[in-house]
Amino acid sequence: MGFGVYVHVPFCARRCDYCDFATWTDRHHLMEAYAAACVTDLRRRCDTGPVPPATSVFFGGGTPSLLPADLLLAVLDAVPRAPGAEVTVECNPDTVSPALLADYRSGGVNRLSFGVQSMAPHVLAALGRTHDPAGVERAIEGARGTGFDNFNVDLIYGAAGETLSDWYATLDAALALDPPHVSAYALTVEPGTPLARRIGVGEVAAPDDDDQAEKYLAGDAALSAAGRPWYEISNWARPGRECRHNLLYWEQGEYLGIGCAAHGHTPFGRRWWNVRTPDRYIDLIGQGTSAEGGHETLAGADQEAEAAMLAIRTRGGVPSTPKADRLVGDGLAEPRDGRVVLTPTGRLLANEATARLL
Repeated sequence: MGFGVYVHVPFCARRCDYCDFATWTDRHHLMEAYAAACVTDLRRRCDTGPVPPATSVFFGGGTPSLLPADLLLAVLDAVPRAPGAEVTVECNPDTVSPALLADYRSGGVNRLSFGVQSMAPHVLAALGRTHDPAGVERAIEGARGTGFDNFNVDLIYGAAGETLSDWYATLDAALALDPPHVSAYALTVEPGTPLARRIGVGEVAAPDDDDQAEKYLAGDAALSAAGRPWYEISNWARPGRECRHNLLYWEQGEYLGIGCAAHGHTPFGRRWWNVRTPDRYIDLIGQGTSAEGGHETLAGADQEAEAAMLAIRTRGGVPSTPKADRLVGDGLAEPRDGRVVLTPTGRLLANEATARLL
């Protein structure tokens, strides 16, 4: 099993209506100090304890592509990396340029993840996104032109006003871009977001479970037929193009969290997270103290339960046991090489399947 480093970049040009992540639109003046704090944090950890060479590095956010390339690459340079390490940067299509992507490429980034969400303009508007389908095409053309052959397209289904035809059109347009990897998530309504408030006052309808289920099955069929089988409930990829960093999460691997609100995990079940705001993170690192905001440790049955909960979401499934085999009898799973793997119906009811398994 590898070792991952997650770097949280909390800056956004605009907060999407459905987002409740730790992101800010009014802290861009902190970018240089924030990147410097991330570098200091990494160097201090390397100096005070063994940090294995990372097999994967993931810059998430927020909008990492808003950070000037020299600042992002300075953080990356502070990460000890294994040969052939996967290095991913999340990008909004309207924040990348050929020059930025060329800097990424020459600086060691070898994988991109584009927040596309939809290829229907009215659906993008409903989600509060700022780009358009033409911008997506330009961004991916620019990525290919600068040598990137490994990238992900992120999609969201179930937004207000999105018909099944809109979703099929998005899938067709996304596959026309020939991405090696596709992630597709059902729109969720998080408390306190603009989307939640709009639903609360009756301005827009809440996502419909049956509509989202139909769209999930349509997406799974289309992506599988296009040579991108599922390997986790919301992720499809060509064989060999699975996201190595995300696999660490699902396999309870070890990863280090750098930046505000970033999470880390040790092989012994300790999970910890940093303070939420960039201002506080910068201050704590500058004082030479830990930026850890909290932690929890899972052991024994709790750790085993989490392992099963994560594993059942993946194509590898869980070992065949009497409880797992009952999922087969219920039509939620199928046997495969001594293991039990969720069927498409089981993936729609993954929480129910997990509850029965545990």
